[in-house]
Amino acid sequence: MFTDSHCHIHAQDFDADRDAVLQRMRENNVLCVADICDDIKEMPQLLEFCSQHQNIYTSVGVHPEYADRYPDFKPEDLLKYANNPYVIGIGECGLDYYYNADIKEHQLRVLKVHIKAAQESGLPLIIHNRASDEDMIKILTEAYQQKPFKGELHCFSSSAELCKAALDIGFYISASGIITFKKSEELRKIFAEVPNDKLLIETDAPYLAPVPHRGQRNEPAFVVHTAEVLAQIKKMSITEIAQLTTNNFLSLFKKVRKDG
Repeated sequence: MFTDSHCHIHAQDFDADRDAVLQRMRENNVLCVADICDDIKEMPQLLEFCSQHQNIYTSVGVHPEYADRYPDFKPEDLLKYANNPYVIGIGECGLDYYYNADIKEHQLRVLKVHIKAAQESGLPLIIHNRASDEDMIKILTEAYQQKPFKGELHCFSSSAELCKAALDIGFYISASGIITFKKSEELRKIFAEVPNDKLLIETDAPYLAPVPHRGQRNEPAFVVHTAEVLAQIKKMSITEIAQLTTNNFLSLFKKVRKDG
């Protein structure tokens, strides 16, 4: 079976046909998904959605683009959700200087709050990073030296240097539809070097649909296309990649029930 380790199927993009999206997901043997939080105010909606569907989990966090909306953010705001059975990670959180460099200081502050929550709860950190590799390497490395924590770089499309720094502290690296794009040869080379036991796959739906659906709304069923390319990169069968990435997902997100 396949696992979509990062998507946003609670988003408004799916309001018109969410049930059909879930049906196509299961028809394509995508049997477990992480419907990731990007704004903590959505938690009631996310928890209700997870409670209604088998094998759908969530996280708790604030995306860097919303960091300036939370001037008084503290670890307790995240930790109050940490024991919920549907909450399997902290995030998504991180840094994004491509679109939101004007709120850089807010992003740095809010990211550090997430790291503290991950350190205290033991839940994995789900990191978003764009055009901020140097700061991300510094923050993750220094925080890990203070107190270890688990995590992943979601939708990885950054430098080999950031990939190595993340692997050095035991992080997982998640492949999205970007690896299927024609101009992503350098990214495919990076994934070729990622250890098999640190690989994840995701859609980041509704964003970044893989080839042959590029330009369309993404959905969990399309994770199969990313898996096909990752299988080519790693010289494995699609069945092996499905099993490997699912096992890795269960290894990182230990609150996920293997029996559904």
